Amino acid sequence: DVARFLQLGQFLAVGGLDGLGVAGHHVVAVGDDVLKGQVIAQPKGFVSAAIHAPTSGKVTAIEQRELPHSSGLEGTCVIIDSDSKDQWVPEIADGSQAISDYLEADNSVLIDRIRDCGITGMGGAGFPTSVKMAVKDKQIDTLIINAAECEPYITADDMLMRERAIAAMHGIQILMKLTSADNCLIGIEDNKPEAIKAMEDALHSVHGEHHITVVTVPTKYPSGGEKQLIKILTGKEVPSGGIPSAIGIVCQNVGTCEAIYRAVAEGKPLISRITTITGESVEQPQNVEVLIGTPVKHLLEFAGFKQEKSLFQKLLGGKSKAESKSRIIMGGPMMGFTLSSDELPIIKSSNCILAPSQKELPAN
Repeated sequence: DVARFLQLGQFLAVGGLDGLGVAGHHVVAVGDDVLKGQVIAQPKGFVSAAIHAPTSGKVTAIEQRELPHSSGLEGTCVIIDSDSKDQWVPEIADGSQAISDYLEADNSVLIDRIRDCGITGMGGAGFPTSVKMAVKDKQIDTLIINAAECEPYITADDMLMRERAIAAMHGIQILMKLTSADNCLIGIEDNKPEAIKAMEDALHSVHGEHHITVVTVPTKYPSGGEKQLIKILTGKEVPSGGIPSAIGIVCQNVGTCEAIYRAVAEGKPLISRITTITGESVEQPQNVEVLIGTPVKHLLEFAGFKQEKSLFQKLLGGKSKAESKSRIIMGGPMMGFTLSSDELPIIKSSNCILAPSQKELPAN
């Protein structure tokens, strides 16, 4: 299916903590009108990320709500009632935020733009990308682009490469400049021929064959794990407790590359992402481009969710007492976690919403 943009005229909840690091500090108040792309939470500390309004509307609440996280803990959330106009802030709408000559720009300018646009890792824990790119004390030899889906069921990166290969490749060029890496390896699983061809065609179009290589890797979990992919592609092992830069490597998700290009070349913050909606409980499994903050419930309805197929028995203190409850998983079947409610929002690292049947993925 073609990735679609899911435009919702309802409510969006945007978590102040969206990924690994310190929660941002909200800079809007209840009753404020906001425009699409407007900053609503500023980074707080070095390892933190900005949050932007994913559409235009009015701030109706700023309150503690449960976050979509395995801990089930609460965090400060900004609730926006969409006005259905989807109106961008003027400086993004008119293109004045774009850095047209980005390959000639100073690295500090590019890193500031990546930070200001709230770009975070889109394939894992959501680590702020600007922090990862500030590798001043390490000699980086190899940039690795993780384009292998991290788990079964997930096809978000596959769809992104098939439809936005050129944008992703331009993002890779920006990362090559920032890291001063000598070469780049793009690891794609061998069951994604359309994505492999699209990325190879994009590579030739930017004339980057001399230092960027598309490499196919076996479709075998957990090849998409950062350390595992590094081992497969280079033969090197990241030291226990260490990070890839310790062995001269920086690893980024291919979706992050596309978001970096949009931030730099178009001035657009990270306010949407491609998410897979799948499982036997949905009638039309597909990939959609969804606004950050959209309640999972709307995605499920969009894909034809059949609640009766997702019910499983949950014991209540003994075999004699049980209740039937739908199980909705954010992430994949291996490392994903069950959501307590379908009202929880999509965040920057939400690559999949899995609605399995009891037969498909039996409960523990």
